[in-house]
Amino acid sequence: MRETIREYTESFETFILEVIFDQRPGKRAALARFILLGLSKIFSAAVRTRRFLYNARLLRDSTLGVQVIAIGNLTVGGTGKTPVVEKFARALQDEGRHVAILSRGYRSKPPPLSRRLVDRLLFRQDSTPPRVVSDGKSLLLDSETAGDEPYMLASNLKDVVVLVDKDRVKSGRYAIERFGCDTLLLDDGFQYWKLRGRRCDVVLVDNQQPFGNEHMLPRGTLREPPSHLSRASYIFITKSDGNTAALRKRIALHNDQAGIIECVHQPLYFEDVFTGERETLDFLQGKKVASLSGIAQPESFEQSLIKLGAELVYAKRFADHHRFSQQEILNVINRGKKRQAEFILTTQKDAVRFPKIDRRDLRILFMRVEIKILHGAKDFQDCVRQICFK
Repeated sequence: MRETIREYTESFETFILEVIFDQRPGKRAALARFILLGLSKIFSAAVRTRRFLYNARLLRDSTLGVQVIAIGNLTVGGTGKTPVVEKFARALQDEGRHVAILSRGYRSKPPPLSRRLVDRLLFRQDSTPPRVVSDGKSLLLDSETAGDEPYMLASNLKDVVVLVDKDRVKSGRYAIERFGCDTLLLDDGFQYWKLRGRRCDVVLVDNQQPFGNEHMLPRGTLREPPSHLSRASYIFITKSDGNTAALRKRIALHNDQAGIIECVHQPLYFEDVFTGERETLDFLQGKKVASLSGIAQPESFEQSLIKLGAELVYAKRFADHHRFSQQEILNVINRGKKRQAEFILTTQKDAVRFPKIDRRDLRILFMRVEIKILHGAKDFQDCVRQICFK
């Protein structure tokens, strides 16, 4: 039953995405686009109203007395936010800050339904402590309970506290009182206006698809209009190819004061999903490979494999945040073998969602990446120093 619901949900998501990006022809898709456009106007009005209410102090925000860095984007998914959060966390830790990453844990396992219903019926605030993915010493939760990105961040950052809770005021207070943190990194926090204080807003803009199709949700992928870039202190242009003059000009129309940092996601090495054995990047040269992914922009991942010298003989894509079953992975192994693939490659974000499998006819490796700054390194260093010595 659960598998059927998941398949239906992912099929519906795929249909909506094809409608949004005008990839689905026909009257049914045209009607869907008309309905979504009407809903996006309502959503846009709601976003602007909510922002006005916070600015007018009619909706209350909170201050916790520590430095807050909100890292997010204007669009839904695909900008490569997690490696940027990781880079900030490392830089701040190196400067002596005690960092906690606060995530809402997208698609993490929610609390029991009965408890959530009782809390709502009794108008009771959720007093459950945030989920501790990492206490800065040990990894304490799995990816299903924590969510993909928090689990991945906790795996890569062994000495950083990682907490999951929708209420990031609560989790921020917990990080300060329980772990003595003095710097809070809000993962996907640009739209989280409830936590203010000494705050620095960092926005990621994808150079390949800066503002999606320019429509607000649900007709497009924009969470906020591009004019809201005005709130940003720093703007990361991700997946940069060096040809960003037009995008910089567009950004300057809304914010000509923010520091601009251009970066790319740089592959570091490949690691066996099950054994942890690592391979260098030249390992791919001339190899026939299959790819397996469940991310927002699989094309970018697949192209990076080809650029490293691989011959991509089979590519299997699933919906973003797809939780793989053993049979699905075995199916990819079988298809890969038929096309003479020598091994299967996936992303680290996908690898954290892999179950254990009985057969390993082909090795499965994930690609470990980090952020490499191409232009604006001084702006990034200034940002870190400003946070650390403010």
